[in-house]
Amino acid sequence: MTRNRRLLRAGVLLLTLTLAGGGVYTAVSFVQRSDTLVSERCTAAVGSQTAELATDQAVNASLITAVAVQRGLPARAASIALATAMQESKLRNIGHGDQAGPDSRGLFQQRPSQGWGTEAQLMDPYYAANAFYDALIRIPGYESLEITDAAQRVQRSAYPRAYAEHEDMGRSFASGLSGQTPAAVQCTLRTPGGRGDPTAVAAELVQAYGTLATSTEGQTLVVDASGSEAWSVAQWAVANAKAFEVTQVDVGGRSWNRLARDGWQDSDAGSGQVRITLSGLPVA
Repeated sequence: MTRNRRLLRAGVLLLTLTLAGGGVYTAVSFVQRSDTLVSERCTAAVGSQTAELATDQAVNASLITAVAVQRGLPARAASIALATAMQESKLRNIGHGDQAGPDSRGLFQQRPSQGWGTEAQLMDPYYAANAFYDALIRIPGYESLEITDAAQRVQRSAYPRAYAEHEDMGRSFASGLSGQTPAAVQCTLRTPGGRGDPTAVAAELVQAYGTLATSTEGQTLVVDASGSEAWSVAQWAVANAKAFEVTQVDVGGRSWNRLARDGWQDSDAGSGQVRITLSGLPVA
Protein backbone atom coordinates (compact mmCIF):
# COMPACT_ATOMS: atom_id res chain seq x y z
CA MET A 1 0.00 0.00 0.00
CA THR A 2 1.45 3.36 -0.97
CA ARG A 3 1.94 6.14 1.49
CA ASN A 4 -0.79 8.23 -0.19
CA ARG A 5 -3.32 5.41 0.07
CA ARG A 6 -2.50 4.91 3.75
CA LEU A 7 -3.01 8.60 4.37
CA LEU A 8 -6.32 8.51 2.45
CA ARG A 9 -7.63 5.56 4.51
CA ALA A 10 -6.56 7.23 7.74
CA GLY A 11 -8.35 10.38 6.69
CA VAL A 12 -11.54 8.49 5.81
CA LEU A 13 -11.46 6.65 9.18
CA LEU A 14 -10.95 9.88 11.08
CA LEU A 15 -13.83 11.52 9.21
CA THR A 16 -16.10 8.51 9.90
CA LEU A 17 -15.31 8.56 13.62
CA THR A 18 -15.86 12.30 13.73
CA LEU A 19 -19.25 12.01 12.03
CA ALA A 20 -20.26 9.10 14.28
CA GLY A 21 -19.25 11.00 17.37
CA GLY A 22 -21.12 14.03 16.11
CA GLY A 23 -24.19 11.90 15.53
CA VAL A 24 -24.11 10.54 19.09
CA TYR A 25 -23.58 14.04 20.46
CA THR A 26 -26.45 15.32 18.34
CA ALA A 27 -28.74 12.51 19.51
CA VAL A 28 -27.86 13.07 23.16
CA SER A 29 -28.29 16.81 22.77
CA PHE A 30 -31.68 16.28 21.12
CA VAL A 31 -32.87 14.04 23.97
CA GLN A 32 -31.64 16.53 26.55
CA ARG A 33 -33.33 19.43 24.78
CA SER A 34 -36.55 17.43 24.36
CA ASP A 35 -36.53 16.54 28.05
CA THR A 36 -36.32 20.18 29.09
CA LEU A 37 -39.48 20.87 27.07
CA VAL A 38 -41.50 18.37 29.12
CA SER A 39 -44.04 20.13 31.33
CA GLU A 40 -44.02 18.05 34.51
CA ARG A 41 -47.47 17.58 36.00
CA CYS A 42 -49.87 14.99 37.38
CA THR A 43 -53.48 14.46 36.34
CA ALA A 44 -56.44 12.50 37.66
CA ALA A 45 -59.08 11.48 35.12
CA VAL A 46 -62.34 10.10 36.49
CA GLY A 47 -65.16 9.73 33.99
CA SER A 48 -65.34 12.89 31.91
CA GLN A 49 -63.60 14.97 34.57
CA THR A 50 -59.86 15.64 34.64
CA ALA A 51 -57.96 17.57 37.31
CA GLU A 52 -54.31 18.62 37.28
CA LEU A 53 -51.72 19.25 40.00
CA ALA A 54 -48.06 20.19 40.06
CA THR A 55 -45.81 17.28 41.02
CA ASP A 56 -45.14 18.57 44.56
CA GLN A 57 -48.87 19.08 45.10
CA ALA A 58 -49.54 15.53 43.90
CA VAL A 59 -47.09 14.17 46.49
CA ASN A 60 -49.03 15.87 49.28
CA ALA A 61 -52.34 14.75 47.79
CA SER A 62 -51.10 11.16 47.81
CA LEU A 63 -50.00 11.46 51.44
CA ILE A 64 -53.32 12.91 52.59
CA THR A 65 -55.25 10.21 50.73
CA ALA A 66 -53.00 7.39 51.96
CA VAL A 67 -53.67 8.43 55.56
CA ALA A 68 -57.40 8.13 54.88
CA VAL A 69 -56.86 4.67 53.39
CA GLN A 70 -54.76 3.60 56.38
CA ARG A 71 -57.52 4.75 58.73
CA GLY A 72 -60.20 2.92 56.76
CA LEU A 73 -62.00 6.15 55.86
CA PRO A 74 -64.07 6.49 52.68
CA ALA A 75 -62.77 8.30 49.61
CA ARG A 76 -65.24 11.06 50.48
CA ALA A 77 -63.11 11.93 53.53
CA ALA A 78 -60.05 12.30 51.30
CA SER A 79 -62.05 14.46 48.85
CA ILE A 80 -62.93 16.84 51.68
CA ALA A 81 -59.36 16.89 52.97
CA LEU A 82 -57.86 17.57 49.54
CA ALA A 83 -60.27 20.41 48.77
CA THR A 84 -59.49 21.89 52.18
CA ALA A 85 -55.72 21.66 51.82
CA MET A 86 -55.84 23.16 48.32
CA GLN A 87 -57.77 26.16 49.59
CA GLU A 88 -55.68 26.61 52.72
CA SER A 89 -52.15 26.04 51.41
CA LYS A 90 -52.36 25.19 47.70
CA LEU A 91 -51.46 21.65 48.84
CA ARG A 92 -48.03 22.78 50.02
CA ASN A 93 -46.56 22.40 53.47
CA ILE A 94 -45.98 26.08 54.21
CA GLY A 95 -44.38 27.35 57.39
CA HIS A 96 -46.26 30.63 57.76
CA GLY A 97 -49.77 31.97 58.11
CA ASP A 98 -51.56 35.08 56.87
CA GLN A 99 -52.93 38.25 58.38
CA ALA A 100 -56.10 36.49 59.55
CA GLY A 101 -54.15 33.63 61.14
CA PRO A 102 -50.49 34.54 61.63
CA ASP A 103 -49.76 31.33 63.54
CA SER A 104 -51.32 29.06 60.88
CA ARG A 105 -49.02 26.31 59.69
CA GLY A 106 -48.78 23.35 57.35
CA LEU A 107 -50.98 21.75 54.70
CA PHE A 108 -54.23 22.68 56.44
CA GLN A 109 -53.06 25.97 57.97
CA GLN A 110 -54.00 24.71 61.42
CA ARG A 111 -53.30 27.00 64.36
CA PRO A 112 -51.53 26.14 67.61
CA SER A 113 -53.58 28.89 69.29
CA GLN A 114 -56.76 26.96 68.44
CA GLY A 115 -55.53 23.70 69.92
CA TRP A 116 -54.47 21.88 66.76
CA GLY A 117 -51.01 21.07 68.10
CA THR A 118 -47.56 22.60 68.32
CA GLU A 119 -45.97 24.36 65.37
CA ALA A 120 -43.56 21.45 64.90
CA GLN A 121 -46.44 18.96 64.90
CA LEU A 122 -48.46 20.93 62.37
CA MET A 123 -45.48 21.06 60.01
CA ASP A 124 -45.48 17.25 59.97
CA PRO A 125 -47.85 16.39 57.08
CA TYR A 126 -48.83 13.06 58.63
CA TYR A 127 -49.73 14.66 61.94
CA ALA A 128 -51.64 17.45 60.17
CA ALA A 129 -53.64 15.02 58.02
CA ASN A 130 -54.54 12.85 61.01
CA ALA A 131 -55.56 15.93 63.00
CA PHE A 132 -57.85 16.98 60.17
CA TYR A 133 -59.46 13.55 59.95
CA ASP A 134 -59.84 13.39 63.74
CA ALA A 135 -61.93 16.56 63.55
CA LEU A 136 -63.81 15.50 60.42
CA ILE A 137 -65.06 12.16 61.75
CA ARG A 138 -66.52 13.90 64.79
CA ILE A 139 -69.00 15.68 62.49
CA PRO A 140 -72.20 13.59 62.33
CA GLY A 141 -73.03 12.53 58.79
CA TYR A 142 -70.05 14.29 57.22
CA GLU A 143 -70.13 11.83 54.30
CA SER A 144 -73.47 13.21 53.12
CA LEU A 145 -72.58 16.88 53.50
CA GLU A 146 -71.45 19.04 50.62
CA ILE A 147 -67.65 19.04 50.54
CA THR A 148 -67.45 22.76 51.22
CA ASP A 149 -69.84 22.47 54.19
CA ALA A 150 -67.90 19.62 55.75
CA ALA A 151 -64.61 21.47 55.25
CA GLN A 152 -66.00 24.61 56.84
CA ARG A 153 -67.23 22.74 59.92
CA VAL A 154 -63.69 21.53 60.48
CA GLN A 155 -61.77 24.69 59.56
CA ARG A 156 -64.22 27.47 60.56
CA SER A 157 -62.82 29.68 57.82
CA ALA A 158 -63.65 33.34 57.26
CA TYR A 159 -64.43 32.32 53.66
CA PRO A 160 -66.75 29.33 54.06
CA ARG A 161 -67.68 28.92 50.38
CA ALA A 162 -64.11 29.04 49.07
CA TYR A 163 -63.63 25.29 49.39
CA ALA A 164 -66.24 24.68 46.68
CA GLU A 165 -63.77 25.84 44.03
CA HIS A 166 -61.63 22.76 44.67
CA GLU A 167 -64.32 20.10 44.94
CA ASP A 168 -63.77 18.60 41.47
CA MET A 169 -60.02 18.34 42.04
CA GLY A 170 -60.62 16.76 45.45
CA ARG A 171 -63.01 14.15 44.07
CA SER A 172 -60.82 13.21 41.11
CA PHE A 173 -57.56 12.78 42.99
CA ALA A 174 -59.22 11.15 46.00
CA SER A 175 -60.94 8.63 43.75
CA GLY A 176 -57.71 7.70 42.01
CA LEU A 177 -55.31 7.84 44.94
CA SER A 178 -57.66 5.85 47.17
CA GLY A 179 -57.77 3.12 44.52
CA GLN A 180 -61.49 3.51 43.90
CA THR A 181 -60.78 4.37 40.25
CA PRO A 182 -57.91 2.31 38.77
CA ALA A 183 -55.45 3.95 36.37
CA ALA A 184 -56.85 7.43 37.05
CA VAL A 185 -53.66 9.15 38.21
CA GLN A 186 -50.71 9.59 35.89
CA CYS A 187 -47.75 11.94 35.83
CA THR A 188 -45.76 13.36 32.93
CA LEU A 189 -42.13 13.61 34.04
CA ARG A 190 -38.66 14.16 32.70
CA THR A 191 -36.14 11.31 32.68
CA PRO A 192 -34.71 10.34 36.09
CA GLY A 193 -31.75 12.33 37.32
CA GLY A 194 -30.37 9.80 39.77
CA ARG A 195 -30.56 6.33 41.25
CA GLY A 196 -33.68 5.32 43.14
CA ASP A 197 -33.63 3.67 46.58
CA PRO A 198 -36.24 0.89 47.06
CA THR A 199 -35.61 0.90 50.82
CA ALA A 200 -36.56 4.58 51.05
CA VAL A 201 -39.75 3.97 49.07
CA ALA A 202 -40.67 1.03 51.33
CA ALA A 203 -40.15 3.16 54.45
CA GLU A 204 -42.35 5.96 53.11
CA LEU A 205 -45.07 3.51 52.10
CA VAL A 206 -45.17 2.04 55.61
CA GLN A 207 -45.51 5.52 57.09
CA ALA A 208 -48.28 6.35 54.63
CA TYR A 209 -50.26 3.09 54.71
CA GLY A 210 -49.13 1.27 57.83
CA THR A 211 -47.89 -2.32 57.72
CA LEU A 212 -47.28 -3.58 54.18
CA ALA A 213 -45.50 -6.74 53.08
CA THR A 214 -42.66 -5.71 50.77
CA SER A 215 -39.62 -7.28 49.17
CA THR A 216 -37.01 -6.14 46.69
CA GLU A 217 -35.79 -7.57 43.40
CA GLY A 218 -32.84 -5.42 42.43
CA GLN A 219 -34.24 -1.97 41.71
CA THR A 220 -37.86 -3.16 41.95
CA LEU A 221 -39.89 -2.92 45.15
CA VAL A 222 -42.62 -5.55 45.29
CA VAL A 223 -45.64 -4.76 47.48
CA ASP A 224 -48.15 -7.47 48.34
CA ALA A 225 -51.56 -5.85 47.88
CA SER A 226 -54.78 -6.48 46.01
CA GLY A 227 -57.98 -4.74 45.00
CA SER A 228 -58.37 -1.04 45.77
CA GLU A 229 -55.38 -1.08 48.14
CA ALA A 230 -53.12 -2.23 45.30
CA TRP A 231 -54.37 0.53 43.03
CA SER A 232 -53.98 3.08 45.82
CA VAL A 233 -50.35 2.07 46.37
CA ALA A 234 -49.68 2.00 42.62
CA GLN A 235 -51.05 5.48 42.05
CA TRP A 236 -49.23 6.72 45.15
CA ALA A 237 -46.04 5.46 43.48
CA VAL A 238 -46.84 7.37 40.30
CA ALA A 239 -47.57 10.56 42.25
CA ASN A 240 -44.21 10.17 44.05
CA ALA A 241 -42.27 9.06 40.96
CA LYS A 242 -40.30 12.29 40.62
CA ALA A 243 -39.10 12.35 44.23
CA PHE A 244 -38.16 8.66 44.33
CA GLU A 245 -36.88 8.25 40.74
CA VAL A 246 -39.60 5.72 39.87
CA THR A 247 -39.46 4.59 36.24
CA GLN A 248 -42.30 2.04 36.06
CA VAL A 249 -45.28 0.81 38.08
CA ASP A 250 -47.04 -2.50 37.32
CA VAL A 251 -50.34 -3.62 38.87
CA GLY A 252 -53.39 -5.66 37.89
CA GLY A 253 -52.73 -6.01 34.18
CA ARG A 254 -51.71 -2.38 33.71
CA SER A 255 -48.39 -0.57 33.56
CA TRP A 256 -47.26 3.06 33.85
CA ASN A 257 -43.90 3.87 32.28
CA ARG A 258 -42.21 7.17 33.01
CA LEU A 259 -40.18 7.28 29.80
CA ALA A 260 -43.01 6.26 27.48
CA ARG A 261 -45.21 9.11 28.74
CA ASP A 262 -48.33 7.43 27.38
CA GLY A 263 -50.24 6.87 30.61
CA TRP A 264 -51.44 3.50 31.87
CA GLN A 265 -51.20 0.73 29.30
CA ASP A 266 -52.26 -2.91 29.25
CA SER A 267 -49.54 -5.31 30.37
CA ASP A 268 -49.01 -8.82 31.67
CA ALA A 269 -48.69 -7.58 35.28
CA GLY A 270 -50.29 -10.11 37.61
CA SER A 271 -52.69 -9.43 40.47
CA GLY A 272 -51.88 -9.49 44.17
CA GLN A 273 -48.76 -7.36 43.79
CA VAL A 274 -47.63 -3.86 42.97
CA ARG A 275 -44.20 -3.69 41.34
CA ILE A 276 -42.44 -0.33 41.63
CA THR A 277 -39.28 -0.10 39.54
CA LEU A 278 -36.75 2.63 40.25
CA SER A 279 -33.98 4.15 38.19
CA GLY A 280 -30.75 2.16 38.26
CA LEU A 281 -28.50 5.02 37.23
CA PRO A 282 -25.06 4.74 38.85
CA VAL A 283 -24.38 6.88 41.90
CA ALA A 284 -22.48 10.01 40.89
